[in-house]
Amino acid sequence: MSAVGVGYDLGASTYSPTGRVFQVEYAGKAVENSGAVIGVRCRDGVVLGVEKLIHNKMLVTSSYRRIFTTSNNSGVVIGGLLPDGRQLVTRAREEASSYKSNFGIPIPGKVLSQRIALFTHAYTEYWHLRPFGVSCCLAVYDEVNGPQLYCVEPSGECLRYHAIAVGKNAQQARVQLEKLNFETLTCKEAAIKIAEIIYQIHDEVKDKPFELEMSWVCDASQKKHQLLPSNVLTEVKAAGAKAAEEDDSDDEDDEDGNDAPAKKE
Repeated sequence: MSAVGVGYDLGASTYSPTGRVFQVEYAGKAVENSGAVIGVRCRDGVVLGVEKLIHNKMLVTSSYRRIFTTSNNSGVVIGGLLPDGRQLVTRAREEASSYKSNFGIPIPGKVLSQRIALFTHAYTEYWHLRPFGVSCCLAVYDEVNGPQLYCVEPSGECLRYHAIAVGKNAQQARVQLEKLNFETLTCKEAAIKIAEIIYQIHDEVKDKPFELEMSWVCDASQKKHQLLPSNVLTEVKAAGAKAAEEDDSDDEDDEDGNDAPAKKE
């Protein structure tokens, strides 16, 4: 990419002859290098999960978070560069607080997602700024539209989803998410499914150790965004670990079958 983009990747305000903005594409690469982020909208709420990679064994993991509450009824999970993500979280909190002060009601998910997207897009229009190396998934539960899930990309693109996965091995996760029935799926079931997917796509040989971080905003949480209760998190972690073990055993069985000598006739 660097050879193709020579001279055209010095600023986010420059298009290449093929219509590409390389600085935005590089920001997308930063997202792809981070742990998997998954969001699922269910019939009774929205669940967020992230593969929080632990880069240092001496790290105090409680000080390293990728899921943040932006208002009582909304939360964000960050995929990509964490300092960039914190900047977007701060902006989202300011927008939510300002809307509540001006209108007396919680900010609707559509409005909050669009305001974050506009702020993100502004950083792709000026040569002296760089795009945010972040894809953020926004979970909102409001009285008008119910549970909603949005994803804001480094380009400023903002779309609403039934389910979304970004980050490392996102394509594998999306394949499994497409098999779900979102009209009947509950948040408890979705939390277990997210854990199973993250544990299955994590490569223990190539990837750093990870810690599963999850939150939801749903009927069970009184429509407030919060981290999963410890007992539920323990249950979904156990389900994820079990799914990963079964997946590994299936792979070993397949290898044994391929290595077995053919019978002579």
